[in-house]
Amino acid sequence: MNISLDLIQDKVECFEAADLATLEKKINEQIEHNKALLLEVHHVSHQMHVSANGQRLYSAVVHFKAKK
Repeated sequence: MNISLDLIQDKVECFEAADLATLEKKINEQIEHNKALLLEVHHVSHQMHVSANGQRLYSAVVHFKAKK
């Protein structure tokens, strides 16, 4: 059995929520988890979509990179 321990260099994660507070909470939780993998936030992109019935959906894409 071979075990390989390679470092993660880049990681991109997508998040969505019905409100900004929930979206921010999800992102912050994942930032804490990724700190254990020695990853830090490199870039964040976010959008809001309004459906035909007026319901809002917030989404974000977070790019994590290895700490140097």
